[in-house]
Amino acid sequence: MSDTNTVFVATGRRKTATARVRLLPGTGKIVVNDREPDSYFAGEGFLKQAIQPLETVDFRDKVDVVARVQGGGIGGQATAVSHGIARALLKLDPELRVALKRAGHLKRDPRQKERKKSGQPGARKRFQFSKR
Repeated sequence: MSDTNTVFVATGRRKTATARVRLLPGTGKIVVNDREPDSYFAGEGFLKQAIQPLETVDFRDKVDVVARVQGGGIGGQATAVSHGIARALLKLDPELRVALKRAGHLKRDPRQKERKKSGQPGARKRFQFSKR
């Protein structure tokens, strides 16, 4: 295991997805759930979304990222990894806060699926009303 002073750990969340991200000084290698990010975040720009904070502060080739992500779908997981990377970068260098905050990477997206209520068919939908 490497020195604890050089490992920066943070948690990112989105909907029901949770990502635990570790940042290590390195050459830009990224691993998500023990897989290459290209195969894990396949299609629709999810990989680009996940590594956006690194590109915002130009740290793409300076740190290695190891992420463990679970829950939710592929889109929520990509955003959770992005949130975790941004928070870990903040621990690495507090002066990056302004750039990350301006780009919107530090805000946790709180939107979640609304639960279904009893007495109706969905979260908001109601059964048809009949007057007579």
